[in-house]
Amino acid sequence: MALSISAVVLLAIVVFLLIRKSGLKGGHAVVCALLGFYLASSSIAPSISNLTSNVAGMLGSLKF
Repeated sequence: MALSISAVVLLAIVVFLLIRKSGLKGGHAVVCALLGFYLASSSIAPSISNLTSNVAGMLGSLKF
């Protein structure tokens, strides 16, 4: 049985846990989100998308 989860949901959970457990401030999380929005509209966005797709494909092909 395969479990599929959106990268956005996974990252939101990670940020929530970092805020609650590791002392990440809410302002820091907002700055990281803004950086993500600006990166998405930059010329490096296709490279980042390809990298994350390749990593997800590699992780998806691992057998336990």
